[in-house]
Amino acid sequence: MILSAIKLRNLPRANNRKNTKSIVMHSSPHKARDESHKPAVSHPYVGNVPISILSDSYKATHFLQYPQAKEMVAYGEFRHGFNKDKNDSRLVSYGIRYLIENYISKQWTESDVDKAFLFSGTHMAPNYTEFPFPRDLLLKFVRENDGYFPVKIEALPEGTCVHARTPVYQITASEEYTPLCTYLETLLTMLWYPTTVATLSRRVRDIVEDSFERTVDEGRSSQLVRSRLHDFGFRGCTSVEQSIIGGCAHLLNFVGTDTMSAAYYAQYALNNGKPVGQSIPASEHSVMTSWPTELLALENLIENFGSGIFACVMDSYDYGKALAQLLPAIASKQIGKGGCIVLRPDSGDPIEAVLQALHAADKVFGSTINSKGYKELRGCGVIQGDGMDLYSIERVCKALEAKGFSAANVSFGMGGGLLQKVNRDTMSFATKLNFISYGDGRCMDVMKQPVTDEGKFSLPGKLAVKYVNGIPTVFPQDSGEVAPEENLFKVVYDKRPVPGVFDSFEVIRERVAYQWTKLPRTADNISASLRKKVEFQRKEKASHCHVRGFGEGDSNGTSMNNGWIPAIAPTAMATVTTSAIGGVAGGGGGWWGG
Repeated sequence: MILSAIKLRNLPRANNRKNTKSIVMHSSPHKARDESHKPAVSHPYVGNVPISILSDSYKATHFLQYPQAKEMVAYGEFRHGFNKDKNDSRLVSYGIRYLIENYISKQWTESDVDKAFLFSGTHMAPNYTEFPFPRDLLLKFVRENDGYFPVKIEALPEGTCVHARTPVYQITASEEYTPLCTYLETLLTMLWYPTTVATLSRRVRDIVEDSFERTVDEGRSSQLVRSRLHDFGFRGCTSVEQSIIGGCAHLLNFVGTDTMSAAYYAQYALNNGKPVGQSIPASEHSVMTSWPTELLALENLIENFGSGIFACVMDSYDYGKALAQLLPAIASKQIGKGGCIVLRPDSGDPIEAVLQALHAADKVFGSTINSKGYKELRGCGVIQGDGMDLYSIERVCKALEAKGFSAANVSFGMGGGLLQKVNRDTMSFATKLNFISYGDGRCMDVMKQPVTDEGKFSLPGKLAVKYVNGIPTVFPQDSGEVAPEENLFKVVYDKRPVPGVFDSFEVIRERVAYQWTKLPRTADNISASLRKKVEFQRKEKASHCHVRGFGEGDSNGTSMNNGWIPAIAPTAMATVTTSAIGGVAGGGGGWWGG
């Protein structure tokens, strides 16, 4: 049974503080902080931030705010597709492994807890109560669970392609550790970043593949596709760690990268040493301007790299003159080497710069006409990496097609636009509580439903995901509709690391490539049984918002005001239609619309 309206005064608070001297919140701001459990360290900072600090400040106070419970469950989801695109709500779920292996699975120590406790004593705004901290609760799992954080985490397999509003992970905390259910939200929510980068990169690949299909003999199956977007984002990142996480997400879809930190990590930490990313020799403006003339610089490049493939930036001084004068001057030498030179504009109008280079190279090196009627340059190409984004790449592709050039002639680079120009709101990621089992045995499906922003509705109850006609579809876990072997959620952490749960990078790449193309751009991914729960919760919203009437009703639990409703809405309830609760994922608006 599910609790609809709670008599709050009868619910004991979590972690009752009787006889807990080390966790104190004084009613008077002038009382001294009780430090009867003296930490074993003299100073909270010893060169590194302890893992106990890797959460939002207010999370440390929530153990006093939750009601006493036997179990609490929270989940994470993206509320809409990339940039709120209502015509394409697909996303690539990726990045949980990094968080599990590098943070969640780390063993806490008493020293970690002590450092956080000392810090919390300095953290409260002045003239207010002492800042609370769950020291005893944290020390309990340090001593009794080998320092491993005491929650269970289920997640979609890395690289799973789903639609917005599909949960990507679910956290469960039980017994005395229920107040810690959302303590890891701060870390786990960071899944937004690699998933957003992977989705952006994949959508660029869609554009490139479509252009290849129209203009290249092999179409979208051409091996050249995988090198058409190059990651130049390392220097635009705020940290090395960001470059690794975001760079790996991009490498799910392409092999081209200059972010060596990501290529190395993906190869050795995620792919058993097998190469993942590739690059080529290339000049920069500092190289070109260090020579007395650009011609000497270019001749040196040809001498060293002309028999293979290399890129040369062409706008150090005058882009137009460089194309018109330098290319004819080095043509015979480069052709004699037999390799490929890639011309790189780095300023001006992106479309004009690409077309200018294509026409200049066609005059000097020549081209062939493929079976689809498009020109393909001989021994030359162009890479445009100046200010590129999802939409400008599409415009360039259409422009070169209109001028009769094959998409095989052009590659793209993205720097900050790939690894930095995204945020949590790009696909609106959030983690929310969805279920609680109270200390007296009663249960409640939890659903956030702010009237001021319908887009921030959350899903109620424990959740499961399974394929229905090829669509990852969300069900209530307690509906009996999802067998354990059908549930896409896999346990990736269970109060300690779970060995062997993550696939190699190569397998994940294959998963993305296969699933993305099979998934329709939008779909109805909410099951009928979950829709009933949602609608029932929305009808019950008033009873959650008002104190008057709580606990009233018949003792048999049939009245809406007595605090008891079924785990799933009664079968007598009318079937909820799509339009009744706001459309389908990615299109049509409403609470799970774009």
